[in-house]
Amino acid sequence: MTILYLIRHGETPWNVEGRYQGQLDPPLNDRGQRQAQETAARLAPLNFETIFSSDLARARQTAATLSAMTGLPVQLDARLREIHQGVWQGVLITDIRRRWPDEIYGWEHDPWRNHPPGGETLQQLQHRLFGAIDEIIARHPKGPVAVFSHKLPIALLKIRYQNYPVDQIWSLLPANGDWEILDLRDENK
Repeated sequence: MTILYLIRHGETPWNVEGRYQGQLDPPLNDRGQRQAQETAARLAPLNFETIFSSDLARARQTAATLSAMTGLPVQLDARLREIHQGVWQGVLITDIRRRWPDEIYGWEHDPWRNHPPGGETLQQLQHRLFGAIDEIIARHPKGPVAVFSHKLPIALLKIRYQNYPVDQIWSLLPANGDWEILDLRDENK
């Protein structure tokens, strides 16, 4: 099995505003571009076998900086996208709390049984994400592999491979530009 570097995209204007992004496509802001450059500079010496990325602009742009430093092409996979947040996509969290108080309470306190109205469930996200990761591991068993994605996909992969309890999902969300190393060489998953 391989070593996966799960990298969250750099910051966007919507991260700063507190606006739910989901699968909408804001680009990186200036700070996000700096985060992407700093992340790429730290990761470039690791001799990645390949680079995968969500097809959303914020992840693509972050991955492109590592690609430019290593010469490796970025392979896009829509299954690595953030969760679809339904009617909340593009809406400020303050407005979500005002307009959908019961729904946001359910989502924040019991996300395994609640989901954004019109959006994906965590189980649906897991299904598409785990399919992508299983294929990446099968295609690149030696690694290491860089995977640029989003906060909920990375948290779900930490639960899957690092055996965190599912109720800790909100504490497992990485900051913009951060990464998690999953050493799967000894895993049987």
